[in-house]
Amino acid sequence: MLYMLVSHAFHDGHITMLNLLRYISFRAGCACLTALALSLMLGKPFIAALRRIQRGGQPIRALGPERHLVEKAGTPTMGGVLILIALSVSMLVWGDLENGFVWAVWLTTLGFGAIGFADDYRKLARRNTDGLSKRTRLGSEFGISLLCGWWLQALMPPELAYNLAFPFAKDLLLPLGILYPVFAMVTITGFGNAVNFTDGLDGLAIGPVLVATLVFAILCYLVGNHGFADYLQVHAVPGTGELVVFCAALVGAGLGFLWFNAPPASVFMGDTGSLSLGGALGSLAVAIKHELVLCIVGGLFVVETLSVIIQVLWYKRTGRRVFLMAPIHHHFEKKGWAEPKIVIRFWIVSFVLGLCGLATLKLR
Repeated sequence: MLYMLVSHAFHDGHITMLNLLRYISFRAGCACLTALALSLMLGKPFIAALRRIQRGGQPIRALGPERHLVEKAGTPTMGGVLILIALSVSMLVWGDLENGFVWAVWLTTLGFGAIGFADDYRKLARRNTDGLSKRTRLGSEFGISLLCGWWLQALMPPELAYNLAFPFAKDLLLPLGILYPVFAMVTITGFGNAVNFTDGLDGLAIGPVLVATLVFAILCYLVGNHGFADYLQVHAVPGTGELVVFCAALVGAGLGFLWFNAPPASVFMGDTGSLSLGGALGSLAVAIKHELVLCIVGGLFVVETLSVIIQVLWYKRTGRRVFLMAPIHHHFEKKGWAEPKIVIRFWIVSFVLGLCGLATLKLR
C-alpha cells in the first residue's frame, strides 16, 4: 500500500527516503521486520485467547507416540492464524497490490489456511482427531490449486505458460498444454499436505519452511530480473520479483511463530498453518517455473510424505510395517531419539537441501 501511494504520488523521485520504497530489497526487509514484530507482539495475547476458547487444546492422536498424550496435552492449536495475520498485514503495508502474482500466491495461501482452519475447528468441536472428510478437504484444495494454476498461467509469458521447466537444462521445456494447471494443482496440493505431514514435533515444520522460503525469495528475485535471469540462463518471469516481499513477510511471520513454537511449544500451528505454508511454497514454485526445484529444496517434506505412502501401501500388501511409525520423524522417536535432536537434525538436512536447490542455478 505504501509502495502504491509513493509510486503514484511521487513520480519525480526527488524525495529520497520515500523513493526507497520503490526498491524490492528495502520493502522486503521492512516486510520481514513488520511481520516479525506483529507476531511477537500479538503472540502472548493470541495464545492466551486460544487457551480460553479451546479449553483442552489440540486433541492428541491416540495412535501417535505415547509421550505426546502427556507432554503435549492441553497445548492450543490454530497458531497458523497468527502467521497469516502477520503476513497479511505486512503485505498490505509493503506489497505492490497491483501485482497479479502477489494476489495469486497470497490468496492461495489464505485459501489453504481457511481449509486448515475448518479442519482444526471440526477437531476441536468434536474433541477428536477426525477433521474434515478426505473428500471435502482434498476437493477444496484441488479447487483452489487449480484456480491458482490457471491464474498464474495467464500471467506468464506465452512461451512459458504451458510448459514445465527443468532445473538442469537451460532450454528444455516440456509442453503440457492445457494440462499445465492440473500439474500446478498437484504441485500446490501435494506440498500443502506434505508440510502438514511434517508438522508433528515442536518446531519441526516451521524450520524447513523458513529455509525453503528464504531460498525461494532468492529465486524469485533472480527470475523476476531479466539481467540476472539471462546471466544464470533461467527462464525470466516478469513481475515475480515482487514475490520477494511476500517471501520476506512469510519469513518474519514464521520466525515470530517459532518464538512460541520452540520446544516445549506454547502453541501448535495446526492444519491452519501447515496447509497454508505448504500452499504458499507450492504456488511460489509454480509462479517462477521452479516446481521441480521445490522437490529438492523441500526434499524433507517429500521424504515425510513418501514415508507415509510407503508405510500404508506396504502394510496393506504384507501386514508388516517398513517404519516403526510414520511419518518418518515418529520412526526416530520410536528409536529413542529426543525430540530436540530430531528437530535440529531435520533442520540441518533442510538447510543442505536448500543449498542444493540454489546450486541448480549454475548446473546448466
